[in-house]
Amino acid sequence: MTPNVHLCLVLHNHQPIGNFDGVFEQSYQDSYLPFLDVFEPYEALQISLHTSGPLMMWLAERHPEYLDRLRLLVEAGRVEIVGGPQYEPILTMLPGRDRIGQIRTYSQWIQRNLGVTPAGMWTPERVWESSLTTDVVDAGMRYTVLDDYHFQAAGMKAEDLTSYYLVEDQGRLLRIFPGSEKLRYTIPFRPVNETVDFLRDVAHRHPGAVMTFGDDGEKFGTWPDTKQHVYEGGWLRSFFDALTENQDWLHTVSMAEAIRRVPAAGKTYLPDCSYREMTEWALPVEAQETLEDVTHALEKSSEWPRLQEFVRGGFWRNFKTKYEETNEMYSRMMHVSTRLAAAEAAGMDGVALAEIRDHLYRGQCNCPYWHGAFGGIYLPHLRNAIFEHLIQADTLLQDLEGTLETVTATAEDYDFDGQQEIKMSNEHLIAWLDPARGGRLYELDIRGINHNLLATLQRRPEAYHRKVLAGPGCGDGDVASIHDRVVFKQENLDQLVQYDQFPRKSLVDHFFDNEATLASVMSGESLERGDFVDLPFEAKLRRGGDRVQTHMRRDGNAWGIPITLTKAVTIDANSDKLSVTYLLENLPPGQPLHFAIEWNFAGMPSGADDRYFSDVDGNRLGQLGDAVDINDTRGISLSDRWLKLDVDLRCDRESNIWAFPIQTVSQSEAGFELVHQSVCVMPHWIITADADGRWAVQIEVTTRVESDCEVPTNQAIAGSIV
Repeated sequence: MTPNVHLCLVLHNHQPIGNFDGVFEQSYQDSYLPFLDVFEPYEALQISLHTSGPLMMWLAERHPEYLDRLRLLVEAGRVEIVGGPQYEPILTMLPGRDRIGQIRTYSQWIQRNLGVTPAGMWTPERVWESSLTTDVVDAGMRYTVLDDYHFQAAGMKAEDLTSYYLVEDQGRLLRIFPGSEKLRYTIPFRPVNETVDFLRDVAHRHPGAVMTFGDDGEKFGTWPDTKQHVYEGGWLRSFFDALTENQDWLHTVSMAEAIRRVPAAGKTYLPDCSYREMTEWALPVEAQETLEDVTHALEKSSEWPRLQEFVRGGFWRNFKTKYEETNEMYSRMMHVSTRLAAAEAAGMDGVALAEIRDHLYRGQCNCPYWHGAFGGIYLPHLRNAIFEHLIQADTLLQDLEGTLETVTATAEDYDFDGQQEIKMSNEHLIAWLDPARGGRLYELDIRGINHNLLATLQRRPEAYHRKVLAGPGCGDGDVASIHDRVVFKQENLDQLVQYDQFPRKSLVDHFFDNEATLASVMSGESLERGDFVDLPFEAKLRRGGDRVQTHMRRDGNAWGIPITLTKAVTIDANSDKLSVTYLLENLPPGQPLHFAIEWNFAGMPSGADDRYFSDVDGNRLGQLGDAVDINDTRGISLSDRWLKLDVDLRCDRESNIWAFPIQTVSQSEAGFELVHQSVCVMPHWIITADADGRWAVQIEVTTRVESDCEVPTNQAIAGSIV
């Protein structure tokens, strides 16, 4: 009898919440549709197909004919529909109730629309922790696919990974298929015969083995250069031809069919893990660079094959410490999830809760919560989409609770850092303050447009910045994996790599040398002479009538000079203004000091004539991607005509204003690119104390949306001395 092997082809097609419609459509035309066109005639082949909820729902709306074809393939036993959490969250990031809810919700959607209830699921980004087993099984799943890397991290040898295994938690059993890294890198990047020869060798060494390929469907047409290679160059047809020609020993089957044919190889317990590259990306930058250096050095050693399985990366949850912005989204999501659970326990209206739950689930989509070879957290439109749904869920919850029109202020450890943050809200605004971190305003939500004006990003070192400085290039072969490509989407990126000492938030208080200039502040060369930016402020909440106020005070210093800085943030009921008081005391008489208040505004991109700065008289000063330096003025405006949004900053005294873009040099699947993150607006003064050693300023920031827009108009954020 000829030795045989079973091959499970598990494709994962995904587009995240908030991605551009054109990207969905282009991926459909480049990947999803042509793959189906090529696959359909090969009647002897089976595949397992996972399509994430956001993408599947888009397909149902825009290309229902695609779902019709899937139904026919499902009925013919050619395609197994793989389930999973509806909006593709990292499951370890969620409370158990949301893990189970997301999986069950998507299974129900698939049943309604494709007529089948999935028994297996895709684990997003293959991020795994043992405790997931119980929730996954309780949600109705019997099996999933991870990577062989997970199993090797448990001490298993690569040659042992020729079938699926059982894992157990609290008495629940789950079958897990180890996806082959070898197959991930040969399909579709290497000649077809390399994959066939590899599988033939496995068949001879392990007759009846089950080998699994589990990876992104976008690598068949959407990833750079793959459309020409996979379709125009005929790679996929050649691959399916080879599978068909060798079907007497190479059985291409779904995961469900493999389970029917072959028993589990045994039981194991897998450690907290993801695919190899993800574990590397999760490390702090210095550790990531060290791991890269050590790996490259050891690869030259004859001992590397024995040592490789012991060289490992980090833990996915540490993205929440690597990127403060990830933790901001995560803690915002947890706040909504906890309140939703309480509303459900209180028996509130089920229809309203279902809508809120959908917004919560959408706000859990994983892509902007991490960063690696893909844009991830560096993509503003993905971050904005997360906040959009979480803010909408928050507003709907407060409306359901009957508290939306009430002005409130509460202090809790909202971001899980051991310190209390302050949430102030009314029916128009939600302001989140962090007294322990310089009294900064770290989130400002405009309910009417479901937008966080502070969905900003700090520029920080990345391990791949070494490649930026080394220059463009490509991996071996005609078509390189995303993980191997070095492509520059703009010129001179090496000159644009820059890092921020502090997060790009608002109400950030700076003292600079009097000679500081726009250029020196933009480049980060101007030294911080005070200790107010990131050190704790004392905070008190004050409530009275229809007003709440957060009063923050710090006895600090600048240039060694003791200075008391006070800022009070006030919200009135039924008001669209956030009022801020700034008062400096104990200033030295007759000594001029350079003081600046940093604001950052996210969500208004650069690079177009309809996105611009203007002065108080309405004269345009340049695009939002330009640097602006104006003196002796009372304010500046930022306009985005596409969004129909204007943001006006006004001061109650003559001021100098610097404004400039914050841009990152970051990595995406298409290469290294410059991404506009936010606009910094920094009023600054050479201040001189009055006779009492005091100085004060009022700032008002107003956002206005044009009346023909679908969102409410006359939204405002203001600052004033109280």
